[in-house]
Amino acid sequence: MPQISDKGRIMPSSPIRKLVPYAEEAVRKGRKVFHLNIGQPDIKTPDVALQAVKNLPNKIIEYSHSAGNQSYRNKIALHYQKIGINVTPDEIMITTGGSEAILFSFLATLNPGDEVIITEPFYANYNSYSIMAGAKLVPIIAKIENGFALPAIEEFEKLINDRTKGILICNPNNPTGYLYTKDELEKLGELIKKHDLYLYSDEVYREFCYDGLKHYSAMNLEGLSQNVIMVDSVSKRYSSCGLRIGALVCKNKNFIDTCMKFAQARLSPPSLGQIAGEASLDVPQSYFDEVYHEYIERRNYMVAALNKMKGVVCPMPKGAFYSIVKLPVDNSEKFCKWILSEFEYNNQTVMMAPANGFYSSPDKGLNEVRIAYVLKIEDLKKAMETLEKALEVYPGRV
Repeated sequence: MPQISDKGRIMPSSPIRKLVPYAEEAVRKGRKVFHLNIGQPDIKTPDVALQAVKNLPNKIIEYSHSAGNQSYRNKIALHYQKIGINVTPDEIMITTGGSEAILFSFLATLNPGDEVIITEPFYANYNSYSIMAGAKLVPIIAKIENGFALPAIEEFEKLINDRTKGILICNPNNPTGYLYTKDELEKLGELIKKHDLYLYSDEVYREFCYDGLKHYSAMNLEGLSQNVIMVDSVSKRYSSCGLRIGALVCKNKNFIDTCMKFAQARLSPPSLGQIAGEASLDVPQSYFDEVYHEYIERRNYMVAALNKMKGVVCPMPKGAFYSIVKLPVDNSEKFCKWILSEFEYNNQTVMMAPANGFYSSPDKGLNEVRIAYVLKIEDLKKAMETLEKALEVYPGRV
């Protein structure tokens, strides 16, 4: 029998999607499943984006430029300039989601065996992209006890060696909801400058910052214009996950030119997605204000409800719409399977993402889950009630 590749064998399954068969079976049993496992908001996609696709001016859905439509890059450059990120259209590449932006970044900067330092827990697919590039993620533990704040810079420096090519951050963070401060980023920037590394900065949740806190972009770090690579996406900002439109932003011309070769190999980013993404830039501030208040309500309710449950620990997220939650269970993956397959409360159950999939260390996250508070408050209340009832009777409770 023909053999599967080494990369194929070590490629991990998504902790966010791997339990889908259990959820599907629960639905076949007639149960309502509350999906807290995935960052799919139930916020309405802006009408201006839907109308732009509905009223296509052309009769042919054509290829675009490999870097994305010029009109879109012009418009998004103006958008960045308005929020203090001074870039030009030729420093922007439109990608097939933020995922492709990260993959292109790795392919353009990393050789097989190169290393990228990352705080864990981290967005699970980063590991997949590093495997595709033949590189290695080197984890540094962020702790639930201090809300998953950035570890001490000295801890990062201990991990730097001849194979280290960069540091990857997600700000605000998926899966923890932590928002890195300007001071934390500036200290990280000094380390990047000292060792002349890349700083890969995933900023797709930029608009989701709470409690009066402001997002500080890595693009604004002094003296690092050739080192910082920013990843962006329309998926969460405009509740348009299925558009698969992202952006790669960097002032390093050699990097952008290298990424263009990978972009040409995949021809072009999605044409319909670009049309909707460009139109979405006209969404008024009132849309974001409404979304902000909705997420604040959801977050506050969820965190309070979880921390009232015996043995549960949930830090207060400062950004994005996720939290890593510690549960009083023997094994979170076992519990997540059990609650879908063997438990129901009022004919409903809950799907969560086992947090061990967000760590590269095999002994971490075994009693944690990632919860995405992306459901309307009525559904979130039912989900929390169901989770509490499940924890009370779970056979593996500790």
